[in-house]
Amino acid sequence: MQAFYSDHFVLPLPPGHRFPMQKYARLRERVAGELPHVALTEALPADDGMLGRVHAHDYVVRVSTGALNPKEQREIGFPWSPQMVERSRRSAGATLAACRAALAQGVAVNLAGGTHHAYADRGEGFCVFNDAAVAARAVQADLGAGTRVAIIDLDVHQGNGTAAIFEHDPSVFTLSLHGEHNYPFRKARSDLDVALPDGCGDDDYLVALGHALTDLFAQFTPTLAIYLAGADPLENDRLGRLALTHDGLLARDRSVLTACAERGVPVAIAMAGGYGRDIEQTVAAHFATVRLASQFHRSGRRFHRPPSAQPTSSPPPSTMSGPARPAHSTQQGDVFV
Repeated sequence: MQAFYSDHFVLPLPPGHRFPMQKYARLRERVAGELPHVALTEALPADDGMLGRVHAHDYVVRVSTGALNPKEQREIGFPWSPQMVERSRRSAGATLAACRAALAQGVAVNLAGGTHHAYADRGEGFCVFNDAAVAARAVQADLGAGTRVAIIDLDVHQGNGTAAIFEHDPSVFTLSLHGEHNYPFRKARSDLDVALPDGCGDDDYLVALGHALTDLFAQFTPTLAIYLAGADPLENDRLGRLALTHDGLLARDRSVLTACAERGVPVAIAMAGGYGRDIEQTVAAHFATVRLASQFHRSGRRFHRPPSAQPTSSPPPSTMSGPARPAHSTQQGDVFV
């Protein structure tokens, strides 16, 4: 299995900054040392053309040149630097590389990514460019009309930027399973939002996820899934407010990978959030996700549907019309409201 990384993922930050940047280096070290069947590959940066399929040209230019105003930079949560720009481009490039590898091999991983709070024209919540959105658009450009992407966002925070980018696009389905009372406090509108109460544990979480995955695949037949496998639903995460155990988080990952494999849907995985009080707990959760994906890959489950089951072609995003999918729905736990 291929896993994509970059030394640029570790952004130098001021002392005391709350983002656990070192988790990326530690994760890469564990993967390199303990998973010999995972091929680590340096990710290339996303260029302006790739970013421009999602982000406003003016925003890309101002990010790249350090011309964001203080409020915009404050919303992102990182101080501007050339390293911040490079990290953001590499993160998007790594998710795109994982998508292309998954389409060829069934499953692949970005050892960072999950920058789902970035909108088309602004960033927030430690997110500058929206890697999943950039990757989805690039894959659609690669494969042409009829390419459909499901973004399965299981970070504990709602993927508001992703939801807003694709709100009116029937070729991309956005699913977000997140803390009801957590950031962002004003939620965007995903195709399927599942809001969970504070303190939600393994059993209730997995029931809600099972219903959500069933609903997703009943409504939508994707060419590819992009899975944001956040570690922040873990108990004792500083920014999480849920109470999953490591076993519960692994069961979550297995549910997603099994659902995709059974339906022949390749899956690219991004690590997304994780802010454990003990950084090693966060790294352990991310590592378990990568290890499980590698096990699925080695098992021979190729995540490819047979030719007779390939989805039929449909118009490109800009020309789609008609009721391509059901209206947005929201769940709280496993109950539709």
